[in-house]
Amino acid sequence: MNQPDGQQTGAAMIWCPFPDTTVAGEAAETLLKEKLIACANIVPMIESVFEWEGAISRSQEAGALFKTSGAQVTDAVNRLRDIHPYDIPAIMAWQCDHTAPVTLDWLLGAVREQG
Repeated sequence: MNQPDGQQTGAAMIWCPFPDTTVAGEAAETLLKEKLIACANIVPMIESVFEWEGAISRSQEAGALFKTSGAQVTDAVNRLRDIHPYDIPAIMAWQCDHTAPVTLDWLLGAVREQG
């Protein structure tokens, strides 16, 4: 949902893999303390298959799904990039088309207002 000035409202999600659950948890705590997210779900073990420097690679990682507001998603992505240990982290975000009203109220109350 867009506001008249083009700013996003509603909920947004950010997905990002990390080297392990400790690093993912530290990132989540940083974003929570800074009120850039309302919650993070950390998936303890995922197997990533990717091309890196011309070769197919596999890595055991932890995945994190961060819940934030549409207004804060850009700031949260930028901050996550700043604190992430990888040179080129895979940080992907999207706006949520539908969110339960009670969930949205909680989420918007948990993140700081932009600005």
